[in-house]
Amino acid sequence: MASQKILVIDDSRVIRRMVKDMLPANVEIVEAKDGVEGLDKIRNGHPNLIMLDFLLPKKSGWEVYQEVQKDPKLRFIPLMLMSGRKEEVTEKLPEPFQYFAFVEKPFEKKQLVGAIKDAMQKAQKKKKEQPQGSPAAAAAAPAQDTAGGGGGGASTAEVEALKKQVAQMQTEINGLKKQMGQLVKFIKQKLK
Repeated sequence: MASQKILVIDDSRVIRRMVKDMLPANVEIVEAKDGVEGLDKIRNGHPNLIMLDFLLPKKSGWEVYQEVQKDPKLRFIPLMLMSGRKEEVTEKLPEPFQYFAFVEKPFEKKQLVGAIKDAMQKAQKKKKEQPQGSPAAAAAAPAQDTAGGGGGGASTAEVEALKKQVAQMQTEINGLKKQMGQLVKFIKQKLK
C-alpha cells in the first residue's frame, strides 16, 4: 500500500507520466487532466501533496489554487505549482512564494524531489503561522473563518499586527515594482 498520495493536476500526459516515473513505487500518484477533475480529487481524495499546473482546461490552476485556499480543510495540504513560464505564476502570485513550492517545467528528478520537500516544509510553516483567524487565512476566506462563531473577533493587538504586516508587504511590493520598472527599462535599452 502506498504511504504517500500525490495528486498531479496537469493536462499534459507526458508530465503526469514523468512524475510517476521519477517517484518511488511506494508513492501513489493520482492524476487529473483538468482543473475541475483536479478540484474534485482534492476534495474527495485527501492527497498528501498537490502538484498543480498553472494553465489548465475547464478551471485554471489559479482558480483551483484560490478554491483550495478558501477551504479551511484543504488550505494546509502541501502545494507545488508548476508552469513552463514562471511569469504566468508571478503575474497572479508575487514572489517570494511563501506557502507553496514552485517548479518550472520541464524539470528533472532532483528538482522535483526538492520542490516536494519545499512544499512540505512550507505547508508545515503555514500551519504553525496561521491558526484559524490569521491574516492569510482571513484574506483567503474572510467569510469562512467568522461564520463558525467559534471565537470572538480579533483583538486590537492582532489588528495592529495585521496593519503592520500589510504596510510592510506594501513597502516590499513597491520596491519590487520599482525593480521591475528598472528591469524593463534595461531590457528595452538592450533591445534597441
